[in-house]
Amino acid sequence: MTSTVPVTSDLGAIFAAQRAAFLHAEAPALQERRADLKKLGDAISRCTDRLAAAISADFGNRSRHETELGEVFPAQSAIRHTLHHLAAWMRPKRVSVGLELVPASARILYQPVGVVGIISPWNYPFNLAIVPLVAALAAGNRIMLKPSELTPRTANFLAELLAGLFPSEQVATIVGGPETGQAFAKLPFDHLLYTGSTAVGRLIMQAAAENLTPVTLELGGKSPCILGEDAALPKAVESIVYGKLLNAGQTCIAPDYVLVPERRLEEFVGLATATVQKFYPTLAGNADYTSIINERHYRRIAQYVAEAKAKGARVVEINPAHDALPAQARKLPPTLVIEPGDDLAVMHEEIFGPVLPIKTYRALDDAIDFVNRRPRPLALYYFGTDTRKRDEVLRRTISGGAAVNTTLFHFVAENLPFGGIGASGIGAYHGEFGFQTFSHRKGVFLQSRLNASRLLHPPFGRFTDVLLRIFNRG
Repeated sequence: MTSTVPVTSDLGAIFAAQRAAFLHAEAPALQERRADLKKLGDAISRCTDRLAAAISADFGNRSRHETELGEVFPAQSAIRHTLHHLAAWMRPKRVSVGLELVPASARILYQPVGVVGIISPWNYPFNLAIVPLVAALAAGNRIMLKPSELTPRTANFLAELLAGLFPSEQVATIVGGPETGQAFAKLPFDHLLYTGSTAVGRLIMQAAAENLTPVTLELGGKSPCILGEDAALPKAVESIVYGKLLNAGQTCIAPDYVLVPERRLEEFVGLATATVQKFYPTLAGNADYTSIINERHYRRIAQYVAEAKAKGARVVEINPAHDALPAQARKLPPTLVIEPGDDLAVMHEEIFGPVLPIKTYRALDDAIDFVNRRPRPLALYYFGTDTRKRDEVLRRTISGGAAVNTTLFHFVAENLPFGGIGASGIGAYHGEFGFQTFSHRKGVFLQSRLNASRLLHPPFGRFTDVLLRIFNRG
């Protein structure tokens, strides 16, 4: 049995089979869901070596440690957290009906929505497929998964892994190119989750609208770092460089640009240079330093740097061992672009690479205004010890998520929702938020055998007027 479906004409049949299976069977019980999650977690533990090899082959070079940190750890963390809390999440929730409706009662029932579609991206091709899959399975759904065609080895690995664990009527992996993806998005899913670019997200939403399919869009944008005047700069720079260069910057929540107090600019540049030298003493033959995914993205990022140089921006390329970096290796040196003009591509396009623009500011208000004049980002990072200023930044800016004195790690905090706002996305998942995203919250009102509802039936009269005055008072 295999759940790999390379032909778009098969999509409708796979969808119909999953819908029929969902309608025929009752929602899976807690123990069934837990068993599915446990066997998935066990399988991931057994196949980490193969996964790392597949992803590295897709990228040209991807650090094994980055794969374990950025792919395996979030997936296993999501599984462990869900197994621990799933019983409580599934339990019907009693809610108050209000004094006027006593002695009636009410509850919320959590039901699977049906057939869920997941379109996952290339930058974290395992993590961003498996983590939403965990949430959809926890909620009791059938799932069709479409991995990115830019990481074909990983897509085939996912198809093989999941086909060995689940029948295709429960989980099916659809392998194919852009045409397959377009056809996939047009299926009448009960919920569709897409992770990727804002531009493609708009197309996904248009396709889903034809079927009134609810969507969760995990997009991206330019996630800012604001360094407060009192930031512990060595630790802040280390965290920013780590967040920026993990996966060579190909991370949707990577720091995209930094706002630094004017007087601390040169200190920041010096510390960033020293940190890169410590993290990556060499680049060319360093297995820890990941390649850009393909030639098109490599040329795109290189063009951003070339444009910045041509327009007079100060550009600092950090290549500690002065390695030759041939284009075919697709390794770009960590690069600082200092005080770039707002017209440059590095300041209005999501970079998705190891290039970090740095802008200075004089007053915190200026930094906040700079962020607020731009589309709402997926993440915002603030570094500083003054809690009043920290809270001011968090209160006055709007972003999908935020982290203070660190980067990236909010992604694996399972009790936090992960999602964007505006151009950076719609909806959220992770932990209980993922379970609820893929569940229908059915409100149930239970009328008591003894109740006064007949007092509100016609014919209406003076007693009705008295009751309405009581109900409608301010």
